[in-house]
Amino acid sequence: MTPNEGTANTKNQKIPSKTPLGSSYYGLLGLHPSASAIDIRRSYRELSKLYHPDTTNLSPAVATAKFQQLNNAYATLSNPERRLAYDLKIGYSRVNAIQQPSNFNTPVSESRGKKFDSAYLDPTDRPLSAGEIFALFMMATTLIGCLAMAIAIGLIRGS
Repeated sequence: MTPNEGTANTKNQKIPSKTPLGSSYYGLLGLHPSASAIDIRRSYRELSKLYHPDTTNLSPAVATAKFQQLNNAYATLSNPERRLAYDLKIGYSRVNAIQQPSNFNTPVSESRGKKFDSAYLDPTDRPLSAGEIFALFMMATTLIGCLAMAIAIGLIRGS
């Protein structure tokens, strides 16, 4: 057998349940299936800014379709149970890629007394955006300003 015959045989072999990564949710997000939840979120946020119908130069129909694909990919890959089922569907085996802390028997969202039906990560498990940091800064400034004004008025009227 020549080297070319060996490669020809492997090219003709098809694995029935395998999906090429380019056409998978991972390929859509530009990630490898072993990507972490943080990598998935980061890639989704960057691509959603590019393809959001309100912020892109693409036609509205194309932008909407692309954005919906991104949302579906993120909704599946950001949920550990859905991601595991999807990985099995495309034929990718992740052994211990998503590990639950050994001291917990229930998911983090259920252990807080709430069950999140959202496909997205736990809302407390994300960094603050620049807008949220600015809003917190403005609230703190307003609170300090109000306290300073109340003290000043108290001192002026109390004299």
